[in-house]
This record gives sequence, structure tokens and C-alpha cells, in this order.
Amino acid sequence: MNQTRINLVRLVVASLAMMVSPYCLAQAFPDLGASSFKRPAGEQAADGPKVRLSTEASPQKAAPGKEFVVAVKMSFAKGWHAWPSAEQDVLPPDIAEFAIRTSLVVPSRPGWIGVLGRTQWPEPQPGKVADFNNPGQTITVPLYQDAAMIFVPILVSPDAPIGPATLTFTVGYQACDETLCEAPEEKELTISLEIAPDGGAFAGGPAFRSFDASVFERMRSGADVVGGDQTPTTPGTPASPITPAGSTFFGVSLAGLTGPMGFLVLAALGAVGGFILNLTPCVLPVIPIKILTLVKQAGSPRRSLVLGAFMALGVIAFWLALGVPAAFVSAFADPSRLFGIWWLTTGIGLLIGLMGLGILGLFSINLPQAVYMVNPEAESPAGSFFFGVMTAVLGLPCFGFVAGALLPAAATFGPASTIVIFGAMGVGMALPYFVLAAKPHWLDRLPRTGPASELVKQVMGLLLLAAAAYFVGSGLIALVQDAPYIGTLLHWWAAAVFGALAGLWLMFRTFQITTRSGPRFVFTIVGLVIGGVALAAAQTRTASVRDEYEKQYAALAGAAGAGPLVPGVWLHYSEALHERARREKKVIVLDFTAEWCLNCKTLKAAVLDRAPVKPALESSGAVLFEVDLTSTKAPGWERLRALGQTGIPLLVVEGPGLKEPWLSNAYTSDQVLRALESARGR
Repeated sequence: MNQTRINLVRLVVASLAMMVSPYCLAQAFPDLGASSFKRPAGEQAADGPKVRLSTEASPQKAAPGKEFVVAVKMSFAKGWHAWPSAEQDVLPPDIAEFAIRTSLVVPSRPGWIGVLGRTQWPEPQPGKVADFNNPGQTITVPLYQDAAMIFVPILVSPDAPIGPATLTFTVGYQACDETLCEAPEEKELTISLEIAPDGGAFAGGPAFRSFDASVFERMRSGADVVGGDQTPTTPGTPASPITPAGSTFFGVSLAGLTGPMGFLVLAALGAVGGFILNLTPCVLPVIPIKILTLVKQAGSPRRSLVLGAFMALGVIAFWLALGVPAAFVSAFADPSRLFGIWWLTTGIGLLIGLMGLGILGLFSINLPQAVYMVNPEAESPAGSFFFGVMTAVLGLPCFGFVAGALLPAAATFGPASTIVIFGAMGVGMALPYFVLAAKPHWLDRLPRTGPASELVKQVMGLLLLAAAAYFVGSGLIALVQDAPYIGTLLHWWAAAVFGALAGLWLMFRTFQITTRSGPRFVFTIVGLVIGGVALAAAQTRTASVRDEYEKQYAALAGAAGAGPLVPGVWLHYSEALHERARREKKVIVLDFTAEWCLNCKTLKAAVLDRAPVKPALESSGAVLFEVDLTSTKAPGWERLRALGQTGIPLLVVEGPGLKEPWLSNAYTSDQVLRALESARGR
């Protein structure tokens, strides 16, 4: 390998480093004679932090419904600076490729915030940095230096709780001087204030001289606001060539919805989304159970109506119960994430399986009256209410297209609107069952007795078993993704579970067969030994395999992101590979999916896996990532939150031709093709 090739390899390695600066390049090329890149001998960095952060709020005591502003002051040591935010896009292209921009992110929005405005960034000032294209020279570029003020405008929610409140946010930056850059830093800051009826509104002050207070008028009209978690943007930033499809819901634009009419539109769309949930592959398999129930009760219209009303109440109650934490707990913004909990998904699958076996007539579940509501044959108000809850639960994996579109828009109306959206979804989902209960004669064509009736029941039972297999399989996949080593141990745990059941059955039947204390004591001990040995053997084997896996994982951790960026092929998502593709200015397609998200798979099969989109993806040179969110620990959840989204399915297209990512929760072939063209800059 000649010297030119050696230098080329060094350049590639240097460009992938966390810090790329003139000083770093000088270290990578010690034999090129670029001594002017190095810090002069004897000159050391000044002691102490190069950047100091301080905060100020106006007012300290805020009134509900009023304006509130947070100011973050960046004070720089002499000769030091930070790169301007990416949203301002003021750096020369050769520097913008490696500069780590200043950022401000609100990772979770507290309930007292009604409307979160776009971050106002300081005006960059001209400053000198080393020109690594011309050793020994400097160039002048826009920088944050001396003192720079960042502002976060907020409208306090009209129903904000009275009392102390806090806001936590993260500021990221990289401190540099003319010769080197320090490691990037992220600092978490917290502002405390009091919300009181006699509080004030934004009143300005010396620290707020450069703040543009006219933003509040735009925020009240729905402009210059941020929905959900904050992805920083800047007023005046040019819009994307394509309006993100995620801002529409089945063709209805959600941009600029304000006032009572906008609130009513969101509620109506929530009801439409809830109705459509019944038609998704998540819910359809369990509808036959309720149809059988309605047919059975059709001889008594009043009875059918009562049971249908209780089932509708169960559906609505479930969604309202989810709406409260979704409105006030940011981590709960996407309840479908619950299906990433393997034991929950598996348990729901087993329960559906029991329902299917019951319909097939393989057994009859006879429970005490206190818990008879879980019996799929129980025709009681409590049983119907429970079945309504179960129906709503099965809608969770498929409700991402509703949540991803409506909840970010609802965030501008405050927490109460989120609860209303969830309640409207419950009403829309429950409506068909209530209508069928009120009009049971619409089902008269279904056979009630005889061989035909039994055949219908058997087919419906088998469909339920298919749904059960899907959920159980999804739960096991989530388990393997949470703990990859467990995949080679599933047969051990299956044997251990049956061993434990054998021990429990032995104890249970012994107490039924005899009342003598001797046999009960002996066989209880024997049962505990059988179950304990089975579980202990599986646990011992698991510990051994886990230790070996952790050693292998630690050895391979350094290779993260070293895989090839093969275009036109769906790759497993990793943050390192994604960042590589962005640095190389590739067109990137991110398909957010999960094993429990049937809508995701249906949409991909209908659009992405068919012409004309499939050949376009394969021939466009785009880097395709499948972002699998089956597990609650999947790295793709961070990317989903960074995009300000709350649910899946979600398709994202990025590229040099788009200033902001194009995204959609329900897309068409034409929309995807146009997004690809715009991402390429055409």
C-alpha cells in the first residue's frame, strides 16, 4: 500500500471519529507537515469550563393561560465558541459536515405546559476557525461566542395545576477554539416556577432584550408550536418541499387546528379512527365471539340491548382509562408500547386461545360467580363489559395510525384534549356493537342451531386460535429481543413450566382426594420438589448462557455500525448505521414496525412490497432500515420520540433534498414515490 492509500485510509478513519476538528486531523496526519493545525508548544487550554450555562425565567410566578419564557445563557471563555444550531443552517458545507451543532430538547413535556413554542436561537456572530483546506490559515464563519441567549416560549395551560412546577430540558453543544474542539457535552437544566391565580405573564427584562415576543400571537393561532417531545426548530426555517403526510389524517389536514372548531374536528377524527380499529386485523378475529352472543340473545331485544350497552361501556372505559396517563405522563404517550412487554402479549394470546377452545366446545370454563365475568360464555352485564375491555385491548397494537396523527395535534390544546381524543376513539370503536345490539334482526341470516351453526362456531373458534398463536408468537419474539440468549433456552423453560404444573397438580389433587394430613404433607413436599427442581434447572442453564452471551456482546460492541450500507435492502436499524448513512448524504427510508403491529405489516405489504414502490426502493440507491419496536428495549424507540411521534405504523424518508424528514402514519404509493424524488433533490 503506497503512501497515498495510507493517507486515504486515515482520512476515512478520522471522518468517523466522534470529534472531527482541525486538531483531530492533525493527529491523524502527523507526517503531512500540517504543524499549523497543532496547538503551539507550551500553550495549554485555560483551566475551567469553556462554556457556562445559566437560566432565567419570566415570570417566576405564572398565571394559568399566560405567557412564560425560559432564557438559557451560554457564556463562553475568551477565544472559545460553539457551532450554531442545525436549524439555522449558516455554516459552510465543508464545516457543516462535521460540526456538532448546539441543540435544546425538552425530552418530556409536563402537564402545566399548554403550548410549547419553537426555540428562538441567538444570532450567530462572525468568528475565526482554522481552515483545514489551507494549513496555517483561518476562515470566518458564523458562531455562538461571548454570550448567546436561547429562548423557549411557552403558553401555560389554562387548567394548569396550582402550585410549584418545573421544566427540565437538555442543552447539547461542542466547545471549540481556533485549533481544537473539546468532546461534545449535554447538560440537563431545570427551571422552577410557581403557578398561581394571581401570577403574571411574560414581562421581559435585560436578559430578554433579543426575544421576539410576537411569537405568542402566532402560537395562539397554532403556528410556531411544537407537538409532543420537542424537536428543535427555528422560526423562519423554510418548509420541507413536501408537507409531511403525518400532518394529515385520511386526507384531512391537521395543520393549524385551533379554537373550539379545531377541537371538535379532532374529536370527530378520533371517533372515525376508533371505528376503523374494528376493521383492522388486530380486532377482527375476536368480533365473532360477540356476534355469536348477539345471535344467541336475539330472541330478547331488551336483553341484547343491555348487553350491547355494557360492552360499549367497556370499550369506552378502557380508552378513557388510557387517556389519563397518556395526557399527563409523557412516557405513556403510546400505550401500544405495552405490547412490547412479552409476558403481557403472551398472556393475552393465551386468553384468546382459551376463548377459541371454549367456542370449539373442547371444554367448559366453570368459575365461581365472583369471577364468572371472564367466562366467554357468560352472558351477563359484567361479562359483556369485560369483553368490551378485551376488544379494546386488542385494538392497541393497531391504533398507532390514530395516535401518530392525532395526539401531536391534540397536544396544542392541552392535556384535556388528549383525554377527549381517547374517549372519542372508544365511542367510535363501540358504536358498531351497540348498533348490532339494538338491531339484532340484522343478524337473522346467521344459523342459530344445527350443523351449520356448529360449523360457524368451529370456524370462528379456529380464527381465534390463529389470533392467539399470533399474539403468543409476538410475545416470545419480544422476549428473545429483550434477552437474545433466551432463544436457545425456550425448550428448557417449556419443560420447566410443565414440570412446575405437574407439581402443582399433584398438590391440588391430593387435597381433593384425601383429608388425611400425612399424605397431604408428603405429596405437597413431593410436588414442591418436582416444580422447584424443574425451575431451578432452567434458571441455572439460563444463567450460564447469559454470562457467555454478555461476554460475546461486550467483545462485539466495538464493531457496532461497521456493517455495510447495502442500498435497496431492508437492514436492521442501528443508530450507528443510520448516522453513517446521514453523513454520507444517502436517501434514507425508515419503516417503524413491530411484530405485534398488524397494521404495520399490512401497510408494508400493500405499498412498500408492491410495484411501483418496491422497484423504486430497490433501484433508487436508498438505504432502507426496518426499525423493529417489538421489544420495549429496542433502540428505535429513541428515534421515534426524536421525530415527535407517538405511534406506529410510521414511514420516514430523509435525504439531501429535504430540510425536514417526510413522515406518514398512513401512506399511499404516490406519496412515497414523491417523497423519494424530493429526498434526492429532484
